[in-house]
Amino acid sequence: MKRIVAALLAGALFGIGLVVSRMSDPTVVLGFLDVFGAHFDPTLLIVFASAVATSLLGYRLALGRGRPLLDSDFHLPTAPAIDAPLVLGAAIFGVGWGLAGYCPGPALVAVAAAVNTGLVFLPAMLAGALLQRFVAQRRAVA
Repeated sequence: MKRIVAALLAGALFGIGLVVSRMSDPTVVLGFLDVFGAHFDPTLLIVFASAVATSLLGYRLALGRGRPLLDSDFHLPTAPAIDAPLVLGAAIFGVGWGLAGYCPGPALVAVAAAVNTGLVFLPAMLAGALLQRFVAQRRAVA
């Protein structure tokens, strides 16, 4: 039960952070990508820099402990390889984010707020996730 409450609180804090930083507004993301245009908005860069600094500090503090508070072991990524599926997935993610102004977190915030663009984006995102799972399973069988 503690893990569920911790996950709920972490998700709520993340959602609040997205709203406060305006990252749930796709115009902010699209404004950041308009580097040479009249509507350039550097807010996203500031949020990214803050997130990297917070993550760096958080990982150093957390990994300095013997184990996590609510689990017996840390579950860290083990695959160090940068392979074609990773690069292709990152490229598709970036193109989708650049076109729509949404990534999964802000899309969920938009859906919770009943924003029309979020309500259109979420089914497309879920369809893409299901397609990726289908392709990965087919590749594993072959």
